[in-house]
Amino acid sequence: MSTLPQIEPTGATGEVAELLAEVKKNMGAVPNLVKVMAGSPALLKGWLALSGALSDGVLAPAIRERLAIATAEFNSCEYCLSAHTYVAAKVAKVEATELEAARDAKSADPRAAALLALSDAIIRGHGKVDRTVLADARTAGVTDGEIIEIVGNLALNILTNYLNNVADTDNEWPLVKPRTHS
Repeated sequence: MSTLPQIEPTGATGEVAELLAEVKKNMGAVPNLVKVMAGSPALLKGWLALSGALSDGVLAPAIRERLAIATAEFNSCEYCLSAHTYVAAKVAKVEATELEAARDAKSADPRAAALLALSDAIIRGHGKVDRTVLADARTAGVTDGEIIEIVGNLALNILTNYLNNVADTDNEWPLVKPRTHS
């Protein structure tokens, strides 16, 4: 049972009702995470803005989903790991072997592997990375724009990981349990 209330769209009023209606229109449903976020319209608006902006960025959906899986695994967020594994498989069409590898910030694809390795180094270093890590990423073809968006995706994913871990959000996704405990 969630430790923070989940605001149902049918009971929402004012700005919260408008935001939840926008989510339902864009996503087809209102995930429980969003229902928790609705407790703070400011946070919900910020999350919608950042996630929308990053979805228009240079990183492909399949990469963003793998980055989210790696971050959720690192932060032991069952909700996000479950949600992003489902979305990666069903929407972004990421193969099962790649879903499993993403949990360890790895990929058989060299480009995806470089992006995941950089993201992993950033999260493990709490934002501090050795210049050789950046040089290795650039040698693998990672652009400055991609480096910046990796940081943005980390911020977005850490936000949802932490909120779900604090709220113990009710998980409506097919369950994927984290292996690690950071």
